[in-house]
Amino acid sequence: MTLTSLASNNAVDDDPRRYEHLSTIRLEDPEAVARAAKSRRRHPGLKSGRQNFIVAADHPARGALAVGSDPVAMADRRQLLDRLQIALANPAVDGVLASPDIMDDLLLLGALDGKLVFGSMNRGGLSGLVNEFDDRFTGHTAAALEALGADGGKMLTRICLGDPDTVATLEATAKAIDSLAERKLIAMVEPFLSVRENGRVRNDLSTNAVIKSIAIAEGLGSTSAYTWMKLPVVAEMERVMAATTMPTVLLGGDPDGSQDEVFASWQAALALPGVQGLTVGRTLLYPADGDVAGAVASAASLLNHTTEVSE
Repeated sequence: MTLTSLASNNAVDDDPRRYEHLSTIRLEDPEAVARAAKSRRRHPGLKSGRQNFIVAADHPARGALAVGSDPVAMADRRQLLDRLQIALANPAVDGVLASPDIMDDLLLLGALDGKLVFGSMNRGGLSGLVNEFDDRFTGHTAAALEALGADGGKMLTRICLGDPDTVATLEATAKAIDSLAERKLIAMVEPFLSVRENGRVRNDLSTNAVIKSIAIAEGLGSTSAYTWMKLPVVAEMERVMAATTMPTVLLGGDPDGSQDEVFASWQAALALPGVQGLTVGRTLLYPADGDVAGAVASAASLLNHTTEVSE
């Protein structure tokens, strides 16, 4: 069966059967996912001076479906795929970060041709789970990512000094970093110092807490040769970026300010040494005005695409 991509004209088709063919393929020809991955044209490669734009779509696998005041904004898979295809159709978008289910859909849709591909590795620390800090690796493995022709894997690394499950997460993260490095794949580590308040996990976004999380995370694994940081944009980003020599992408999170305010904070952070680009999901896929293409284009305009030439 030949599949066509949606987003050539940025129009969202509301036909409830528009992705029925994915179910048919999964039923009758599950090996089509592997074939699509093997035939996919790879991204031309990472370059210093050219910041990358990666769209994140791994939130649902952790049970995190909320955007703003809507607790189930990301629940409709058809709408999510619509929005992802619109974003990926912009040539300034370099790739995607996704859980295996979404990654497979995008491969079958032919939406990842020429794109960077990062798999989401640990989704076991479900949002609101009683042992949320026991964030087990239930998604992509390094071996699976290698087989898919992916560029790397991402791991959420929340560090709670008052929760004994933290040490197991740190150990699992270190092993995943080593497993990726053995295959020359990027380990995108997303660290937070976190606390549990009134039964809910809260990430500490103070400058000193983010810096401490970096210090811990960048020391995980037996090599850091293939390790990147994925960091929030917080106050005093100059101090934050002074804490690491690793390539760093900025995350978007669930926006609590206006789009203009969020974009202004990204623009300032993108100007700092070591920042390799954006890895953003909800802010762009579910903008307040509903204009996914416009939000993606605005974010893309913030990136530095002037490649440095070494003499």
